[in-house]
Amino acid sequence: MKKRILIIRQDRIGDAVLATAIPREIKKCWPDSHVAVLVRSYTKPLFTHNPHVDAVISDDHTPDTRQQTFWPMVRELRRHRFTHALMLLPEARINYMTFCAGIPFRVGHGIILFHALTLTRPVMTRKFRKGRHEGDYSMDLARSIGVKTNDVSPEIHLTHEENERAMTQAAHWGGGKKMIGLHATSGQSAPNWHPAAWAELAQLLQKHDSVQVVVTDNSIPGELKNLPGVLYPNEGVELREALVNIRALDSLVSASTGPMHMAAALKVPTLSLFCPLPSCEPALWGPLGNEGQFVLPEEEYCRDKCPGDPHVCRLVGSTLASPAEVARRILS
Repeated sequence: MKKRILIIRQDRIGDAVLATAIPREIKKCWPDSHVAVLVRSYTKPLFTHNPHVDAVISDDHTPDTRQQTFWPMVRELRRHRFTHALMLLPEARINYMTFCAGIPFRVGHGIILFHALTLTRPVMTRKFRKGRHEGDYSMDLARSIGVKTNDVSPEIHLTHEENERAMTQAAHWGGGKKMIGLHATSGQSAPNWHPAAWAELAQLLQKHDSVQVVVTDNSIPGELKNLPGVLYPNEGVELREALVNIRALDSLVSASTGPMHMAAALKVPTLSLFCPLPSCEPALWGPLGNEGQFVLPEEEYCRDKCPGDPHVCRLVGSTLASPAEVARRILS
């Protein structure tokens, strides 16, 4: 029987990027399988033109529309006649939706009451085991249905025209200069500098004739606006256009956030701010498939200066994770 597999990843950009490895590995195992992904509309461009994905389904429910969108989504899933559902994010609505759609083989992370009530197969992933990456935890669901792989490197597929446009963009921007992207925002998903520190880094780099600074944020913090010589190509643009602009870079500097993973999937080198805590460390959340380097504070920083919450940490007072040190590393 031909496998018809649904991959569900309805959360942030970085998580969705890490899931892009799964369709490829499924197709390696079962070339004639039908592979679909269920995502939010804003992450749909990450799977566009992916030759391993046969269908992309969007589900943009909000807390106010959870109930009224439930049965329409069930009917949509039934129409595809899926044989397997891989639920990468444990969530009750998704679980009951795939159950009511009659998908016979459903797998999810961990032993949870709603999994047990619907006879969903639990996958025990031993979360935060030292040295394992989040991409590996996601791939565990595919492994549970028979996929055998250790390749969890993500991939985003640009068209020939988009790649040509990225190369033209790079030549137009810098005329031979190194294109250094700075992505200053992170939605408080990871330790990150204040915008003023990113502005300091931009100004330090822009002093050098060999460098062109490109701020890649969609919404520019006030401290970074209108800096002399700095480019802002992603302000207000759609995600697919942002991918083209990131592809044009020689490297991207950011916190541990979605654009870092997008750059990695496009094989753009990255330099990323990280926290050494086990739940945030590079071994768990670092970029995959590209040349990635990390900016970490001193060993004693977390003990002496860290506020205790990585989501609000701004790395203030760290020498190793300062704009001056990051600029030195880039220029050297």
